[in-house]
Formats: sequence, structure tokens, C-alpha cells
Amino acid sequence: MKPLIEKATTLVEALPYLRAFAGKTIVIKYGGHAQVDEALKAGFAEDVVLMKYIGVNPVVVHGGGPQITDMMARLGKKPTFVDGVRVTDRETMEVVEMVLGGVINKEIVELISRHGGRAVGLSGKDGRLITAKPLKPSGPKRVDLGQVGEVESVDPQLLIDLTSNRYIPVIAPIGVDRDGRTYNINADLVAGAVARALKAEKLLVLTDVAGILDAKRALIPTLSRKEIQRLIKAGTITSGMLPKVQACLTAVEGGVAKAHIIDGRVLHALLLEIFTKEGIGTEIIA
Repeated sequence: MKPLIEKATTLVEALPYLRAFAGKTIVIKYGGHAQVDEALKAGFAEDVVLMKYIGVNPVVVHGGGPQITDMMARLGKKPTFVDGVRVTDRETMEVVEMVLGGVINKEIVELISRHGGRAVGLSGKDGRLITAKPLKPSGPKRVDLGQVGEVESVDPQLLIDLTSNRYIPVIAPIGVDRDGRTYNINADLVAGAVARALKAEKLLVLTDVAGILDAKRALIPTLSRKEIQRLIKAGTITSGMLPKVQACLTAVEGGVAKAHIIDGRVLHALLLEIFTKEGIGTEIIA
């Protein structure tokens, strides 16, 4: 009887969070180890489907950089990176669209559907969801990045229509400019822009670390913009963590209640963050 009572107690403890998030939208950036480990993939899908069944509206944005690199290698094309950004010529853009929109996106849709959800795969080109503009090269070399873009605007109406009809949108980070030119966009930044456009309750960014760590490798529970700028200047926040914190700041400064960078290597990380008092990872505040 004791294990059953403990299960019931866990459900009761989650009640305030179930009540608080019912009817609210939560945007999830899905990537890293959680996107390749089979047990974590199943756990992610279960979390998302459970969220939908209890009245939360999850919206998923996914990445796929390693898979794009693997496909390029198979096609005999060597990737080029400038300051961590993939130079995207016309041929590379074709590979990006094929992998993100035609392979990974459909795999995630099928994964969620297999666990009882009603997922719909999208890219930013669908319904003019994401209007993009070229990403201006930085640094002294000013290398032409090709079809690498950044978000100019997000039209959330398609996502609102889907979530209100019990669908779970799954978005590939591809945008299109006003002239119809396609762009490869960092998935973290797309997630932040989508959360902002939807005025989501939360943005959750899955990573392969516990959260943002200080110089002594200890987890930092909460950070403001001012503190983030200090850590960037000190070299504590670098590389792939930079777009993640920028996505969180874009979200919270645009009306999203809270943004979190959490460890996607933890099974059921989404539920632990949303439905427990302690939560996990680093919370970003304006």
C-alpha cells in the first residue's frame, strides 16, 4: 500500500502546477542527447503527450546540426563553419531542408504520435510562419554565410489554430524572406522568437549540461540579463550556450513568464521542471 500512497502523494503535490499551467503554452527547444538516445526520446515524447492531455499546449522546435553534418559527409560535401555558424550555400541549404524538414521533423512527429499525441510537422515556410532575413557576418573577415538567416518576425496564428485543435506543432528552424529565399536559422533563436510571439508561459531549452555553470562548474539556479552579460564578458558563457541564453532573453523580454535551460540528459526533464517545486537547470529572468 505504501508505494501506492507515495504515487498519489506525488500527483497531489503536482496539483498546483497542473492548475497553473492548464490552457497555457510552453515552447520546448528539443535537441542534444535527448534527440538521439532512445530512452530519452521516448521520455520526451511521453512528457509532451502528457502535457497535452492535462491541458498544456506544448510547441516543439528542434535542431539537427550533427545530422546535417553526417548527411553532408555521406554526399561528399565538407561543411564549413565560421564562429560556430554553418556556411550555407545553395547545395548545403538543400541538404538542410532535406534533413531538418524531411527526416528529423517527421521522425519527431512519428515519435509523439506513437506515444498517443497528435503532432503536426512544420517548417517556418508553412503559412509564412517564420519570416527571415540574412544573418549579417560578424568579425574582421566578414565571410559570406550564404543562406544563414535570423528571425525577422513570427506569425503565430497557425500555431494558435493547431494547439486550439489539440495538435502539437513540431517546427523545423527554416525561414523564408519576403522574396521567397530560404534560410537556415539557429534553432535556439527560433524557439525564443516563437515563444515571444505566442506569449508563452514558459520556454524550455534542452541541453547536454545541467544548466549554466559558474567558473567553478557549479550550477547557477537563476540569472538576469545583467548577470549574463557579466558571465559572457568573463568567458564563462561561451560557444553553443550563447544562442541559448539569447533565446531565453528574447523570450522573457517579450512577455514570456519564465525561460529555463535544463539538462535533457535527465529522463522526464520536462515534467521535473514544470511540475515540481524544485525544478531543474537555470532560470533566466529579464
